[in-house]
Amino acid sequence: MPEDRTAPRTATNQDEVIAFLERPDSYGGRAPVKRIDTHAAIVFLAGDYAYKLKRAVQFPYLDFSTPAKRKAVCEAELSLNRRTAPELYVAVRSVNRQADGTIGFSQGEPVDWLVVMHRFKSDDLLENVAARGDLDAALTVSLADEIADFHVAAETIPAADGAERVRRVIESNLDSMRRIPPGIIEARMSDDLFQASLAEWAGLRNVLDRRAAAGHVRLCHGDLHLANICLWRGKPRLFDCLEFDSELAASDVLYDLAFLVMDLWQRNYRPSANLLFNRYLDRRDESDGLAAFPLFLSMRAAIRAHVCGAAVQRQAKTKDQERQIADARNFVGAAQSFLKKGTPQLIAIGGLSGTGKSTLARALAPLLGTAPGARWLRTDVLRKRLAGLRPEARLAKDAYRPERSAEVYASLQKEAAAALRAGSTVIVDGVFAKCEERDEIRRIARTAGASFTGLWLTAPRDAMLARVRGRLHDASDADEAVVEQQLRYDLGKLEDWQSVDAGRTPDAVLSSAVHLLSGKLNWSPWN
Repeated sequence: MPEDRTAPRTATNQDEVIAFLERPDSYGGRAPVKRIDTHAAIVFLAGDYAYKLKRAVQFPYLDFSTPAKRKAVCEAELSLNRRTAPELYVAVRSVNRQADGTIGFSQGEPVDWLVVMHRFKSDDLLENVAARGDLDAALTVSLADEIADFHVAAETIPAADGAERVRRVIESNLDSMRRIPPGIIEARMSDDLFQASLAEWAGLRNVLDRRAAAGHVRLCHGDLHLANICLWRGKPRLFDCLEFDSELAASDVLYDLAFLVMDLWQRNYRPSANLLFNRYLDRRDESDGLAAFPLFLSMRAAIRAHVCGAAVQRQAKTKDQERQIADARNFVGAAQSFLKKGTPQLIAIGGLSGTGKSTLARALAPLLGTAPGARWLRTDVLRKRLAGLRPEARLAKDAYRPERSAEVYASLQKEAAAALRAGSTVIVDGVFAKCEERDEIRRIARTAGASFTGLWLTAPRDAMLARVRGRLHDASDADEAVVEQQLRYDLGKLEDWQSVDAGRTPDAVLSSAVHLLSGKLNWSPWN
């Protein structure tokens, strides 16, 4: 019979080891051991610890076929994951053939290897945090900062083959889809996706090579989605990185980020996906890679498609098989949709301090443009970045001198123009008190062939003062004195800018803005 290339090769019988790890007395306890199965590992939860056993399998992209290979990959997993979650990863431990011939933890000849981790509550897994509605803006910002800081410290991989690295992943995705049994993903769908991905890739070759040469290819996480992030003592921790192939884990940092953004977007946590995307870009200068982000999202969806497709045969119940088939097909559809081009738009949100510009911009950003929504550029954040500071750091008053503010608006204009050229829809958020600032941002939209909408927010003086007094951990340094000073500005004519009464609740202001942008949205917040 011909070899079945769709299934993994099982190289070693691990039944004795698995039976030992399933018994509570193996860990000195009585409570039942909980078992979690994945395509390449089995995790046993016992007491305060989790014990991860690599399956003795060989896929096209990984080889755990011998105890020696499993030991090496366990050691790699421990080392690599201690970069982001040192508190979670305890040790690599052997399972041994003991003197009496039984399997156990006592001394003897090692027959298999485990990664030992501290156990965390299932409620603290980020996919469960998000499912119960607790992935709020503060946690999303903290998560984006965690990823950005990790990428800053990650080992840079000297590379001149950025484009070829991406092409190899696209080709591998097609190969993996073709290995899936017939009837799960239609060959026509996978072939169409492959051709569309290659066409997009061809136009990005120079971008990808330049980014690789500039140090944007790093030893990343590689498998960054909601099920591989947890809360540990209240803080997000990235765990279970791709440990079995450094070539696959070495990628453009935006490709690493794209997995989590895609996961959030597909689960309909779109405000979180957009905020994560924007906060990360606010922390790291990755604007030259924006054009590649749709392809990266598509590639990540394609990976999920073939992983779901390969999992169908491992499901014992018909309903679980049907769910995996539906997921696989949905991810192929998502991968195709991420490659569809949209018409870039530029939305400018202006108004004096305390009118709620950033509150509205954050709410609108996921509703505009193609996935993951609009690039949100905020003068307050750019001012901090130009000073080499995090967005919430405080600046001295001399940072607001006219010449410094001119630099901030010049940076805003430059980044907006670049994002529009990359095909992104852009929201710019600033006071825009000067006619020339408003004229220039309109000109940038016109030059890029993008539609322009200017929204001018107004609010009563007392509301503005109350809002600036109540700010905590915000990028704006404006206080009551700044508001009083701005109220004396001569704003000139607000040509082509539509007035929005921002003295109301955030939801009411958003409703007005959505009405003014009717026909330009990709999604409704009231769906």
